[in-house]
Amino acid sequence: MATRLTSRPTGRRWSAVLTAERPRPEGIRSRPNAWWLAVGTVCFGAFMGQLDASIVTLTYGSLRTGFHASLAAVEWVSLAYLLTLVALLVPAGRLADAHGRKLLYLYGFALFTLASAACGLAPSLAALVGFRVLQAAGAALMQANSVALVTTSAPPERIRGALGVQAAAQALGLALGPTVGGALVSTLGWRWVFGVNVPIGLLALVGGHYLLPRTRARTRVARFDRAGLGLLALTTTGALLGVSAASGLAVPGWAVAVLFAVAGAAGWGFARHQRRAAAPLVDPALLRVRAVAFGLAGALSGYLVLFGPLVLVPVVLTARGSSELIAGAVLTALPAGFALAAAGGERLLPRTLTDRARCLLGATVFTTAMAALAAVPLTAAWVVPVLALSGLGLGAFTPANNTMIMRAIPARSSGTGGGLVNMARGLGTALGVALVTLALHLASGAGVEAGARWSALILAGVSGVAIASARLATDPEPAGPRADGAGTGRGVG
Repeated sequence: MATRLTSRPTGRRWSAVLTAERPRPEGIRSRPNAWWLAVGTVCFGAFMGQLDASIVTLTYGSLRTGFHASLAAVEWVSLAYLLTLVALLVPAGRLADAHGRKLLYLYGFALFTLASAACGLAPSLAALVGFRVLQAAGAALMQANSVALVTTSAPPERIRGALGVQAAAQALGLALGPTVGGALVSTLGWRWVFGVNVPIGLLALVGGHYLLPRTRARTRVARFDRAGLGLLALTTTGALLGVSAASGLAVPGWAVAVLFAVAGAAGWGFARHQRRAAAPLVDPALLRVRAVAFGLAGALSGYLVLFGPLVLVPVVLTARGSSELIAGAVLTALPAGFALAAAGGERLLPRTLTDRARCLLGATVFTTAMAALAAVPLTAAWVVPVLALSGLGLGAFTPANNTMIMRAIPARSSGTGGGLVNMARGLGTALGVALVTLALHLASGAGVEAGARWSALILAGVSGVAIASARLATDPEPAGPRADGAGTGRGVG
């Protein structure tokens, strides 16, 4: 009787390809600087994410003309992206902790690239907004894992420097966005603002496959916290819509109050649910660590100060008769100072300076700069050095603050931690834009100058939270690698 030969089902092989992280080639994994190759790959994604965030606003005029739409309708191209991104960052990090950070990062880049191509081909404004939601979902998978991949790839003593390089890549993308966007829109059209992501995304996918290490420590999840995801999304969406509506939109006061009430109730429900859930989306124990809780407040404040002037300065300078080109050139001083301090802080500052001391130094510098912005004449000659000083302070503060957060989080939860850091960054971005817009709106009767003074004072006051974060995060700083093996610099794949 003949023996029937069987083989492994093809579907199972394809399932393994799609759900398993592939190891790096031995020639790459064994290199002494393999961790820098991984960090460089993540920096590529960080650069593209910030470039895309700052480039899209340059398309508003063309979108209004091309789709015969109002400015309020066109703004949803950015708003839908931001709301989706902030809501999905923590869940994306939680999934990555369970299923692999490299795997989810590459899926995120693939989705981001496909959605970018769809955005460039969108036949209507509604379709473009829908594709931006998909693009944001891909960006959430990338951004939630970026900080985690850096901290788990770099040796413990090089984590702060690696995070500084990543922050510099973000600042560079932010600085080049207006220039690149203006050039693309004026020469090739608005569709290429999205289309340019496609070849870059394909290159990044290949690089990530070969250069990123496999996940070494994971947190197994028996059941995904869908209720927690819904409550978190409702909290962030209600809060961001409420702040946006209060910033001068033609929305009744009762509607704004309802949005904030919904956000507050959902936030309370989320916190209560996380304490009782068997597999919570965010482990409450993480937020009870002072370095994490105050560090997240500091991250929010830092990005509030970074993005607030991006709205304030062009409004002030153009109202005084400057061109958009000059306003953009002046504005570059802020991300340029950020990139310089973030990338060069390890060489410029004493190595004996602790992360907490760097946080305090950076926070003091950028808070002082924002206070000065409310006092100096609002001309390019004065604004440029003040913005550069603010950027230098942020560049010193951000890598040290993120290092304190990630060192206090076990490696098995680093994806969740990275998601929390990026969610704080997204909320700070939105608040920076909204608070400045609100201050300018409330001071409209007194003129742009008065609104600018109020905006700078608000930014200086709120950024004081970052100083409190640096002072109150009194948990001992880790002296070496964490017990679960994070940041050894050499992975198994």
